[in-house]
Amino acid sequence: MQNSVDIEQENRRLRKVIVDKDHHIKILEDYILSLKQKQFGSSSEKLSPAQTGLFDEADDTEAMVEADRNNPVESIDIPAHSRSKRRASIPADIPRIDIVHDLPDEQKVCPHDGTALKRIGSETHEQLDIIPATVQVLNHIRYKYACPCCEKYLITATKPAQAIEKSIASPGLLAYIATQKYVDGLPLYRQVEIFKRIDIEMDRGTLASWMVKCGQLVQPLINLIHENILAQPFLHMDETHVQVLSEPNKTAQSNSYM
Repeated sequence: MQNSVDIEQENRRLRKVIVDKDHHIKILEDYILSLKQKQFGSSSEKLSPAQTGLFDEADDTEAMVEADRNNPVESIDIPAHSRSKRRASIPADIPRIDIVHDLPDEQKVCPHDGTALKRIGSETHEQLDIIPATVQVLNHIRYKYACPCCEKYLITATKPAQAIEKSIASPGLLAYIATQKYVDGLPLYRQVEIFKRIDIEMDRGTLASWMVKCGQLVQPLINLIHENILAQPFLHMDETHVQVLSEPNKTAQSNSYM
């Protein structure tokens, strides 16, 4: 049986727990109200629900740790659902460069009887290495020829058609920039900074102009893809909606679809 002192202490503890929980509930209610206002209120810049917790990771982690500390749960090991950690693998077709580490000649002698040591094998440790992008200049040299007899005939060797004529951008450079931007999601201004690290000055406007011209070059392929899509019996679309602040005959709060 608990005495009156213990009951009173337990009562005070429970009252404090209730007060703390009421305070926490009030904070959450205010937070929810704020989120509703941002999400559904009249504004030209609404906040996506997926963005509301971008900066709450530290708080969420601390709350989870506290919850685990207060409510320990036994862990159950289910072999069928356990996953082994996979190590990074190195493809076999990547070229290998052997770096040999050998003993100095003075250590190739047995310290006990002075007999020369015999090599009996080796240990191998592979490391994946990478060579950063290298820059080179393609110098197109077109030889000219003239008739030494009549001196009336002059001819210059032709050059294959280029992706962008009279441009310093080679097809390889254009493909590199386009892949960085459209496959890896690297904006042009960041690529400009990357080029600066290897002492290559690039202008973002120039890169943007190159990408526009590349888009014109692949337009025939886009047309073929479009025709192939329209020839299918069904079209599957995700109807991604976007907000356009200035669109004819539509308010800034209305949705447009991509």
